[in-house]
Amino acid sequence: MDVAGLSVSMSQISNMGKIGIAVLDKTMESGEDLAAGMLKMIDAAAMERSVNPAVGGQMDIRI
Repeated sequence: MDVAGLSVSMSQISNMGKIGIAVLDKTMESGEDLAAGMLKMIDAAAMERSVNPAVGGQMDIRI
């Protein structure tokens, strides 16, 4: 049994797991930022709708 090789392999697996968790954490942070931005846009649209209720009530489409 090669103890040194086993130790290196286990270290690499541990590092890959840590890197995967770090990438997942960054992805979650990005998703949270995106969701916060969407909520701000929804709030802004609701405010516009309350001030001017006719906005967005009709659409003219030509094909």
